[in-house]
Amino acid sequence: MMDRRGFIQLASFAATQSVLGTTVAHAASERAAEDLTRWVDPIIGTGGHGHTYPGATVPFGAVQFSPDTYNKQWDAASGYHRDDTSIMGFSHTHLSGTGVGDMLDLLLVPRTGAVKLEPGTREHPEEGYRSRFDHKNEHAEPGYYSVKMQSAGGKQVQVELSATGRTGIARIHFPEGEEPHILLDWYHVYGTNNTVTWADLRVDDEQRISGGRGVDKWTPKREIYFATEFSQRPKKIEVFAEGKPVDSRRVSGIRLQVALHFEPGSTVLVKSGISIVSAKNARLNLDTELPGWNFDAVRTAANRKWQAELAKIVVEDADAERKKIFYTGLYHMMCAPTLNDDVNGEYRGLDKQVHTLAKGEHNYSTFSLWDTYRALHPSFTLWQRERVAPMVNCLIRIAEQSIYGFPIWPLQDGETYCMPGYHAASVMAEACVKKVPGIDWQRAYRAMRKRNMDDDYMGLPIYRRVGFIPADREKESVGKVIEYMYCDWATSQVAEHVGAHVDAKIQRKRSQSYKKLFDAKTQFIRARLTNGDWTPNFDPKATGYSPAWRDYCESNAWQSTFGVQHDVKGYMHLFGGREAFARRLDALFTEPFGVTNENVMDMTGYIGQYVHGNEPSHHIAYLYLWAGQPWKTQERVQQILETLYHAAPDGLSGNEDCGQMSAWFCMSAMGLYAVDPASGTYVLNAPLFNRVTVKLGGGKKLVIGAKRSSHSDKYVHGVTLNGKPHDRLWVHHSELVDGAHLLFHLGAEPNKSFAVSETAMPPSLTA
Repeated sequence: MMDRRGFIQLASFAATQSVLGTTVAHAASERAAEDLTRWVDPIIGTGGHGHTYPGATVPFGAVQFSPDTYNKQWDAASGYHRDDTSIMGFSHTHLSGTGVGDMLDLLLVPRTGAVKLEPGTREHPEEGYRSRFDHKNEHAEPGYYSVKMQSAGGKQVQVELSATGRTGIARIHFPEGEEPHILLDWYHVYGTNNTVTWADLRVDDEQRISGGRGVDKWTPKREIYFATEFSQRPKKIEVFAEGKPVDSRRVSGIRLQVALHFEPGSTVLVKSGISIVSAKNARLNLDTELPGWNFDAVRTAANRKWQAELAKIVVEDADAERKKIFYTGLYHMMCAPTLNDDVNGEYRGLDKQVHTLAKGEHNYSTFSLWDTYRALHPSFTLWQRERVAPMVNCLIRIAEQSIYGFPIWPLQDGETYCMPGYHAASVMAEACVKKVPGIDWQRAYRAMRKRNMDDDYMGLPIYRRVGFIPADREKESVGKVIEYMYCDWATSQVAEHVGAHVDAKIQRKRSQSYKKLFDAKTQFIRARLTNGDWTPNFDPKATGYSPAWRDYCESNAWQSTFGVQHDVKGYMHLFGGREAFARRLDALFTEPFGVTNENVMDMTGYIGQYVHGNEPSHHIAYLYLWAGQPWKTQERVQQILETLYHAAPDGLSGNEDCGQMSAWFCMSAMGLYAVDPASGTYVLNAPLFNRVTVKLGGGKKLVIGAKRSSHSDKYVHGVTLNGKPHDRLWVHHSELVDGAHLLFHLGAEPNKSFAVSETAMPPSLTA
């Protein structure tokens, strides 16, 4: 995103810019950074189609200790939805905004009254172990969650949750006068329970329980293990297998549960470690990270971890709602990828074998790469730089070890194969172009090349031969070509770096396969049949010509036509030039919204046919910069920032998608966006905030300021970089990463002469 050179003196910057008539001092920035968690609201995104969870986790943690209100249906993909009024229990693993459900391992169910082994329904929670609750008795903050639930006798059971990287801890306050128990439901999953393929549960002693299980859901044949301890000795322990009590302290089967009974009025602490390697490692994680019983100390430590990470970006602005959206966005951007190793360095690879990391290395999971290559990972190269190489090295290991091949959407010890393309290539290429140290690029390219040049994967062989994928042979044929083109471009960047110039030439040529799918007559990207003909009965609002499958991936021809990110200049010529391309963009934003042939749940957040609730549209508003009409980018980006993000449970216009939806907001609000991450460049736009300070590491800072007379000023009239005029609306990463001072001069009316020439155009493959 930003430029280097010059270690910016923040005080002098504050002295020279007017921020709505006030001068913001550096000391204020430092004070704000001391308590940035107060701007985070984990409830944002838990309603609507955001699919986030409200519970306790730490940055990039393996444990997400959170309430489960439902475990079926699309809007319960995270296990929780704001509309629900009863809680099943509290499980230790969750996905943040994925739109596909899995996980929900090790459900903790605190109750009073008779033990019930079924959850009951949302309509009649009292028929099972569900507990009613009111959102006014619910509180969420970074690293902590609490709720008061209705007990069987009409009183309240209070549950508090916190977490470390690999463990979770609960503090449960039971009411007087009612018989309490805690049920551990090892059968609970997302979706139908028949996805549990095996389970083992052991009562190690009166206060320690451990076990493991296999789940064959979104992630195929994954394994998960736990070790749990209780702060008090229970009065009685009941073990259940297949819904019946058993007189054994160790059981194997499918449906395993255990109930521990305590005294009325008890306060019981429960702590658990998890591992995808073994119950022994889960115990080691627990003993290492959470050896004591000081709940408040765990909560404080979790908060401090969040404080430290959030303080890497300090925004100064008087608008409280904007700050809440921004810092909640940063919070969600650190809910994935997730830690996926044990304290002894062991992890289970995608070959299902146990491996050991070198000292100081970490393994990660939950890579939603089709989503996050667009804004989340580009942002990490600025404010999470120390994690970029470990994540890239993890992706390389996955490619080398996995029985599934190059990573697509890896989760724990499995591959979900979710979404087209292979965008680990994009993440790797971006790190290469940005000269991230600590990565073996020869090794990386070997992994990338195998998928790019050799693998028989989802239409790649015919794409390599003819430059498109026939719609009568492969579903989402257009969507796949769009993603494969970008992955070709990304792979070519690393190929050039390692000296594979012949490969790079082939890949760059193939990355222009948009020429094979662009229909000059309709001016849309379209699907072709095996014989080369266009598919019949074309409707640009439809997802495909056949009811059997889609031609486009979670989009239609309107959005997909603007899917070329790496060669916008070359692509514009097919439309007839810059002005014609701009007119087509105008039409996208004004065409009546909707899809004609099906209800695509992921397509939400419409502005005309622009669909912000799903990732294929995320770069489109910035394409006006290539068309020489940057003021339209400034108008549309501002519109999206102000209308499609809110500080409310339903404040996200679509799935959070492991941080991508929030990353779009945070990057755009700072005035930067990576339309083409593999180029190492960022396009520039009017910042939402008056001043942003990004800590780049090593004492270096990027300071982004906006000089405006009113908060409504959204048009860029000029830019200075390190005090010198900057006549283009893009920068290279190398201009920012050593420290820089980027100042935007904004006005109320468009400046139609600034950064409009072809020489000011952002780079393209055929520039």
